[in-house]
Amino acid sequence: MNILVLGSGGREHALAWAIKQNPKCDRLIVAPGNAGIATLAECASLDILDGAAVVAFVEQNTIDFVVIGPEAPLAAGVADALRAAGVLCFGPSAEAARLEASKGFTKEICDACGAPTAAWARFDAAEPARAYLREKGAPIVVKADGLAAGKGVIVAMTEAEAIAAIDDMFGGQFGAAGAEVVIEEFMAGEEASFFVLCDGENVLPIGTAQDHKRVGDGDTGPNTGGMGAYSPAPVLTDALMEQALDRIVRPTVAEMARRGTPYQGVLYAGLMIDGGQARLVEYNVRFGDPECQVLMLRLGAQALDLLLACAEGRLADARVNWADDHALTVVLATKGYPGDYAKGSAIRGLDALTEDTAHMVFHAGTAARDGQIVGNGGRVLNVTARGATLAEARDRAYGMVDAIDWPEGFCRRDIGWRAL
Repeated sequence: MNILVLGSGGREHALAWAIKQNPKCDRLIVAPGNAGIATLAECASLDILDGAAVVAFVEQNTIDFVVIGPEAPLAAGVADALRAAGVLCFGPSAEAARLEASKGFTKEICDACGAPTAAWARFDAAEPARAYLREKGAPIVVKADGLAAGKGVIVAMTEAEAIAAIDDMFGGQFGAAGAEVVIEEFMAGEEASFFVLCDGENVLPIGTAQDHKRVGDGDTGPNTGGMGAYSPAPVLTDALMEQALDRIVRPTVAEMARRGTPYQGVLYAGLMIDGGQARLVEYNVRFGDPECQVLMLRLGAQALDLLLACAEGRLADARVNWADDHALTVVLATKGYPGDYAKGSAIRGLDALTEDTAHMVFHAGTAARDGQIVGNGGRVLNVTARGATLAEARDRAYGMVDAIDWPEGFCRRDIGWRAL
């Protein structure tokens, strides 16, 4: 098969790596890719938000299957354009992608199907939002309704923080994503990520993970896109997964189908676990980043078979073969992230690292320049390892981190602490 993966981050490097392991993959192109992806696949310059351009590229390169990595092209309708052209693809329609593209839409779906989630209200102006906040008090959660690259969520522990978040969002900090704001009840507990494939009708759980959103050790500092992750998540027991499937995921998928917008792709449910009960925090319509990196390292070559079964409507007969192992990824970010940071600093020592089915460095924000790998973003590398135990995976990952020479980078040193 000729396969095209859309995206340029660590998630797409991990997807490409897993797909490449499968003998069904004859030719692999990633658009636009990055310096790490270029070592295992062809990289192509392509506007991945332009459905017509993607379809034309697919036809020119005789592509059999397209895997859409990030949320932006899904919300822009790229999957719709591909399906209209008769191209097999993995990822939901633009209408189904509203489960991530609009926080308020997700809440409406939850209300319609009875899925447990936080109490909420949506606002299109600042003053009514402030009035609601004063009535409810803090702690409280303020969210930009639209796509904000994982950064449009403020967990406000004081009313002052919440009011500042409201003012920032309506003041344009997140652009169009903040034109409407959703304010939610603060949910206590432990958060975990549950990944399920959906083919429009059937659902297949494919793994659990926990990530670390805060920039600093001990979950301190501002939220980020994610500073590390591990899989599986011990807090998501078999009983809790079944509960989440029965009360949250399956009702959601059924409600989407009832509305004439069946969901096909990966559904990433962020769950809050408290007192043996799971409630939905939010949905994402793509693999998490960096959770995808630990899932793909554990899934390996079978990932492609699962994605194909999902795209072809064959999930009822698909099975996941899990090894009894653990994976952990540590994000190396440029100093200053998630605030201002500089690009272009050289990263040394990568060539000396072993890369195999238990050790991988997935590139996120890198570029090749003058024969060197340089930092080209906030989150730059995902140093990922597997082990028989989580402690072994952690030790292997940090052993690799310590072999990388990049003074301009930093990482958290406590990834996995909740489970360990």
